Amino acid sequence: MDKPRQSFTGLWNISFGFFGIQIGFALQNANMSRIFQSLGTNLDDLPALWVAAPLTGLLVQPIIGHLSDKTWLGRLGRRRPYFLGGAILAALALLLMPESPALWFAAGLLWVLDASLNISMEPFRAFVGDMLRKDQHSAGYAVQTAFIGMGAVLGSIFPWALEHFGVSNAVVAHGVPDTVKYAFWFGGAALFCSVLWTVLTTREFSPAEMAAFDGPVTADEGAAVRLLAARHPAAGLPWVAAGALVVLAVARFGLEKEVHLLGGLLIAYGLAQAVAILRARAGSASMLGHIVGDFAGMPLLMKRLAVAQFFSWSALFIMWINTTPIVAGAFYGSPDPKSAGYQIGANWVDVLFATYNGVAAVAALTLLPLLSARFGKARTHIFGLLCGAAGFASFLLVRDPAWLIASEIGIGIAWASILAMPYAILASSLPQAKLGIYMGLFNVFVVVPQLLVATAMGSIMKRFFPGEPIWTMAFAGGTLLLAALAMLRVAALSRD
Repeated sequence: MDKPRQSFTGLWNISFGFFGIQIGFALQNANMSRIFQSLGTNLDDLPALWVAAPLTGLLVQPIIGHLSDKTWLGRLGRRRPYFLGGAILAALALLLMPESPALWFAAGLLWVLDASLNISMEPFRAFVGDMLRKDQHSAGYAVQTAFIGMGAVLGSIFPWALEHFGVSNAVVAHGVPDTVKYAFWFGGAALFCSVLWTVLTTREFSPAEMAAFDGPVTADEGAAVRLLAARHPAAGLPWVAAGALVVLAVARFGLEKEVHLLGGLLIAYGLAQAVAILRARAGSASMLGHIVGDFAGMPLLMKRLAVAQFFSWSALFIMWINTTPIVAGAFYGSPDPKSAGYQIGANWVDVLFATYNGVAAVAALTLLPLLSARFGKARTHIFGLLCGAAGFASFLLVRDPAWLIASEIGIGIAWASILAMPYAILASSLPQAKLGIYMGLFNVFVVVPQLLVATAMGSIMKRFFPGEPIWTMAFAGGTLLLAALAMLRVAALSRD
């Protein structure tokens, strides 16, 4: 028995909530560096402040994925309770963010905002797999990507549009411009309303219905714990040792203090693995054991795809952190965040971000489905990544900021592919019973590269390219080339 085929209206309703979620992410990505600098931080400290975003995703998404796989709240369903709860918290954070009285307050709200957005976002990835038959997965993730692109366009361009309607773009005292303030307030309302639309217009399949479609949803529930129980507790020691070496390297080589976080995470994972193994050997099936066991037992296709995802998201995080200071400094000659030129450059970044997201929305519904049907999902993703690499490399060649629009076209195609192709490949190959947890664990390979960029890029740039952040775009282009090479190994396994 197969799931009923969804109409275009059904595909729309399933993913419309992502429209609002991405408005929130777009406002965060395009404006948090601006807010932090307006509140007094300098360029070198931006990565440390931005580390909140990937770290919350690393912690939140596997937990939410595990819990949502096992949730059923009657009419409210399996994934929708998490959509709604996260949306309420994220909307509140967006309303408060532009009123931050100090840097510490804004940094704390970023943790809340990103955690809340992740609580809403992670179940949406699994929701498409829950609701659609396999032959509609590509279409489902394409529609979701289109909504991501449209939401990001609106969120990115809103401050720029407000300025053109006469709203002040000037910094007052230690606050942020009214353009940013009103954009965040609009974003909070839009996020909540769009998620509420999906909650009210969709009906999730019950556990009995899912069992009829895919087999019992609790099939082989203890596999992850059995896998851990067969391991020695010392299996976590290499992770602890690697983390200790990173911490020692910070002191030995004078690396940025944020690199301590990377070492701490490696140590924490090693200890968590040891605890999970001990509990599994004692017969305890804890949530920690399930998550660690499922991470260790990922299917081979997912492992290979994770390598490509790792390099892809390294490039994206480099872009989100550095584009505003790069454009304002290198193209407008105004690195001072208090200057009028900086604010003009920052608003142009909003336009650039809107451009790549708009291109992504169009590419997701037109270009990628055509290429995927002709060449397969894996090869289509390789093409998208190469387009992005070319876009990043062009930042070093362009002199007129207007021509950066062309750069964003290549980045937009890559962004569409990164958001759609890996998830379509996964949803068609993963067991339905573990779709939520595996989607959450896949996010580890979205988050870890962001943590590496946030902790290590500052040390690299200070040592080799002091005061020249534009060279980070060369790193971004190089990592997308590595991602494309990694996808060749995925293509060797993937059937489409």
